[in-house]
Amino acid sequence: MDIFVLLVVLLLCSTQVSTQLELSPISLTVLCGDEARFTCIAQSAKWDVMLWELNSTVVVTISRIHGVLSSPIPNVTAVESQNGDGWEFVLKSVKRLHEGQVSCNLEGNDKKTASLFVQETGTVTVLGGNAIALKGQLVQFECDAVGWYPEPSLHWKVNGKKLSQSEYNLSSEQRGKSVFTVSSNLSMTAKKSSCVDCLVSVSALPAPLMSSIRLTVVAEVVQDEDDCTVPLAVMSSLAVLLLLLLLCICTVLWYRKRRQAKRSSQDTIRCEERNNGQGLPAGGRINLGFMSEAPTDAVYKEIIKGIHSKKDLVSIEKVPDVVTSSSLCLHSDGHVQVDLSEGSSKNIRRVTTV
Repeated sequence: MDIFVLLVVLLLCSTQVSTQLELSPISLTVLCGDEARFTCIAQSAKWDVMLWELNSTVVVTISRIHGVLSSPIPNVTAVESQNGDGWEFVLKSVKRLHEGQVSCNLEGNDKKTASLFVQETGTVTVLGGNAIALKGQLVQFECDAVGWYPEPSLHWKVNGKKLSQSEYNLSSEQRGKSVFTVSSNLSMTAKKSSCVDCLVSVSALPAPLMSSIRLTVVAEVVQDEDDCTVPLAVMSSLAVLLLLLLLCICTVLWYRKRRQAKRSSQDTIRCEERNNGQGLPAGGRINLGFMSEAPTDAVYKEIIKGIHSKKDLVSIEKVPDVVTSSSLCLHSDGHVQVDLSEGSSKNIRRVTTV
């Protein structure tokens, strides 16, 4: 009986001592490359050395008096907690080989163990890129998530609305203890233009990784036999073009006619000046053969009228008939007298008009 009471007292004492050691968190999940932290607090327990173990291997040794003594792994260290009642185990740049058990061991007193899980994120891609489809057409999308550990969760969203798993299929593949590759196919009927998202995540990821594409839905235009909308639109466009062309032609013709009228008025003024004898240099004569660049019928009439009116101003020089040698006689004053015989055998007359 005394032995039984003694065993009960020893058990209670050991339980009291063990409850004085706290390790938190009990389970921790981090991503590759992140930092893992565990805190071990010994409230009233008497201890001299604290050992931190990773998968049963001592990685940090801490003295109650001298602090951290050794750390064989360069990315593992320990810092004293802010309250000064415990120590914090820090594992930097976590890798998958660090996954396992993390223990805080008060040598000779108590030991607590926690679990460390390491996850990896990969890539997510919707194949094919943006798509265009006719309204009512069946379209398919494929999403691939490569390089994930553990097996990730994958789901689809259309315009921000999550689709049920019955609307798409999933397939997963893992080679040995390596990472996972997950593929999914989504089939949907094109009703309206939408944004299609594929989201992949693991528990340690704060927000899912997402790949998005744009689905553009176009309506097929079917023209009925009695529908005249399109021909009317085409005819209206052609009519407007023809009106513009006709306006341009009329403008050009009006401009040319105006220029010709201006030239005609200038030619008329010039002819009137010739008729009045104005503008002629001293001793000069009118060149009745002058012609403007683009003479008109009115100009020709004016020129002909000018020729008839100027006959009295034009001198016509006559060349005397051929003189015979028998009609010549010398005089004392040295002048030559010419006797024009009407009965000569040949008469030549030259008329010069300037």
